[in-house]
Amino acid sequence: MKQNSPHIINETDNPEAIVRSLGVAAKNAANMIAQASTDQINQTLKDLAQALSAGADDIMAANKKDVAAAQDKNLTPALIDRLTLTPDRIKSIAQSVLDIAGLDDPVGIVLETFDRPNGLKIEKISVPIGVLGMIYESRPNVTIDAAALCLKSHNAVILRGGSESFHSSRALHQIVQQVLKNNNLPEASVSMVPSTDRAIVGAMLKAGDYIDVMIPRGGKGLTGRVMDEAKMPVFAHLDGNCHIFVHDSVKPDLAVEVIKNAKLRRTGICGAAESLLFDQNLDTDIAKQIVTTLLDQDCAVVGDAQAQKLDARITPATEEDWSTEYLDKKISLKYVAGVDEAIDHINAYGSHHTDAILAEETNAVQEFQKRVDSAIVMHNTSTQFADGGEFGFGAEIGIGTGKLHARGPVGVRQLTTFKYLVKGDGQLRP
Repeated sequence: MKQNSPHIINETDNPEAIVRSLGVAAKNAANMIAQASTDQINQTLKDLAQALSAGADDIMAANKKDVAAAQDKNLTPALIDRLTLTPDRIKSIAQSVLDIAGLDDPVGIVLETFDRPNGLKIEKISVPIGVLGMIYESRPNVTIDAAALCLKSHNAVILRGGSESFHSSRALHQIVQQVLKNNNLPEASVSMVPSTDRAIVGAMLKAGDYIDVMIPRGGKGLTGRVMDEAKMPVFAHLDGNCHIFVHDSVKPDLAVEVIKNAKLRRTGICGAAESLLFDQNLDTDIAKQIVTTLLDQDCAVVGDAQAQKLDARITPATEEDWSTEYLDKKISLKYVAGVDEAIDHINAYGSHHTDAILAEETNAVQEFQKRVDSAIVMHNTSTQFADGGEFGFGAEIGIGTGKLHARGPVGVRQLTTFKYLVKGDGQLRP
């Protein structure tokens, strides 16, 4: 494949000019990468995984600059945790790239075939979307997740990382660029905005002539702005106000361990549990055991009047708490009158991300999973499994919480669309 020349961007250009330059190059790259062979894409991803491991020291050095700046700004521990790269995390990122390389090519799959009475033969096949725009905050690993998933799905992508992760993301992007060049793929297949100027976000959201789909990954403010201003379709990734409903039929030990993992394994990720709902008939000893386990590990618990009776350390919850994503060692607790009220509460206050029921009673589980209006609905397991890697997707570009096209973990298959191939033999429409 003949590679196009690297696009040159003057960082002093106005935001519209920068985005236009990136967009033209990305569209050209998308046309080329759509034709790349499966073997070429997979080899590129394997080389990327190796380059990430080899460049770990440089990546860590860049990341330390971002972490130090974040600490100087007194960002929350949860945000700093999202930002921080460690040798183990870099190893995990590289492994996810290898996992993506091992997936089947999602493009060119015949999804459906049918024949018409007039003899027309119609095939529905998967194809790349084209050019994706990715605007994200804090987490530098998204740079590699997005690059790998878009390459695997034969899409080009324009990345705009947050200012907090600028040095880390830039170091990672430089590695991607070198690997693309070495594999004779256009470097504009994965481009990155070269500035932290926030005006570029607005310019990207207006660039519907170049960007086919926009994907925000960050807090409510970012996602809300993208959904309000984007001139192209959006794969929405809203906050993760994830609930766990504890039914009175739950196994006590399962409840304690699953809730501890769901809340405390990593508090700063979108799959962390933020809201607990206890069945009105839940055994009081089980309820006390759950909250004591959380409180003893310095997790603040706010609750309704009945919840506060379980432990003196539980403080009153406000109306706002029921819809809050804390991303910290804090959780809300409310008692509900059975599965119906739990479902109503989740559908009213949740973010349609991930919600779970802990129960042994089959009818309660079936009712919960049928009626909870979320992208992921779990039974007897931790909400922290809401992750593309854990779903076998290699990685994710986000968790889609909207209703159309991509919902739940957005992996390579969700980054394709389709077209129809119609084969005829001279048929004329009467």
